[in-house]
Amino acid sequence: MSGNENKGDWRDPDAGAVNFGEYALQWIEERGLAATTDELYRRLLRLHLLPDFEDLDLDEITPARVRTWRAERLKATGATTVAKAYRLLKAVMETAADDELIRRNPCRIRGAGKESPAKRPTATVDQVDALVRELGARWRLLVYIAAYGPARPEEQAALRRHDVDLINTGVWVRSAEPELNTGKRAPGDTKSEAGKRFIVLPEFMRADLKLHMTLYAEQEPDGLLFVGERGAPFRRTTFGRKWKKARKKVGLPDGFTLYDLRHTGHTLSTQSGATLRDTMVRAGQSSEKAAMIYQHSNLARQKEVAAGIDARVQALRAEASGTELARDQ
Repeated sequence: MSGNENKGDWRDPDAGAVNFGEYALQWIEERGLAATTDELYRRLLRLHLLPDFEDLDLDEITPARVRTWRAERLKATGATTVAKAYRLLKAVMETAADDELIRRNPCRIRGAGKESPAKRPTATVDQVDALVRELGARWRLLVYIAAYGPARPEEQAALRRHDVDLINTGVWVRSAEPELNTGKRAPGDTKSEAGKRFIVLPEFMRADLKLHMTLYAEQEPDGLLFVGERGAPFRRTTFGRKWKKARKKVGLPDGFTLYDLRHTGHTLSTQSGATLRDTMVRAGQSSEKAAMIYQHSNLARQKEVAAGIDARVQALRAEASGTELARDQ
C-alpha cells in the first residue's frame, strides 16, 4: 500500500465474488414482502434477470453489461416489464453496494426504471350498465362497486356480509385478498393504510346491496359477499372468462380490466364537485406520507360526494334513454 492510500479505502479483492443468482434470491427472502410482491419479484428474476446474470458474480455485472441486457430485453418484451425488472436489479445491486460487496451500483441508466403505461380509457355509465347486463345479476353489485365505489378487485374479494352497511348504503374495506398465479388467495392488508375505509355508495345501489345479500352472498354472518355460481370464492380466472366476453360485446378495448372501472368513479367524483382529497379517500389512495396526515374527508362529506355521483349517473342514464327513445321514433 502506498503512502498516499488511506487505510479506510482498502477493500477485500474477493468481496464481489458472490454469485448474483444466490444473492438475489436471498435478497428477496430477507425482504418480508407481501405475497403478491414476492411472486412478482421471483417471476421477474426467473424470466428476465437470471437468464443473463445467474452465473455471474456481483462484481462481474458492469454498467456495460446492464446496458446490453436492457437493450436486448426491450427487443424481446414490453417496456413496462423491462422497467420493473431494471428496478429490481438496481435494488439488489444497491444492497450489494451497501454490503460493501461492490464499490458502486452498475445500474446507472437515467429513467430506465420509470414506467409509462398506456393511458386507459374511461368506461361511460352506459357501458357500465351494459357490462352488468352481459355479466348477469350475480355480478351486478361487483361491477357497480368497482365503478362507483370505487374498490379494487382484491378488496372486493375480501368483502364479507358484516362489511355491508345498509343504513349508510356502503361497505367497509378492511383487508384485501389478491389472487396469486397459482390460483390461491393471499389474505392480507390493503395496499396502504389509506385503503382501510368506508365507501359510501350512490343511493341507487341500496336495492342492489339488499338483493345481493339475499340471493348471492354467503349466508353466514362472516360469509363472503362475492362467490361464484357453485359457491366458490370469487376467482380472477373464472370471472375473467365472463369479463372478456362481456367486454368485447360492450365494445371496450382488449386489456380493459375490472380495475379500470375505477376511472369511471374518479371521473364522476370530479364531475360531481369532489376535491382531490375526497377522491383519494374514496379510492383508498395514498400520496406522500406527510401529506396523508391531512388527507381527511369525513363521512358527511363522503355522503355528499356519493349523492353527487348518484345524481350524475341518474342524469346520464336519463339522457341515454331519451336519445334511444328519439332514435326509435
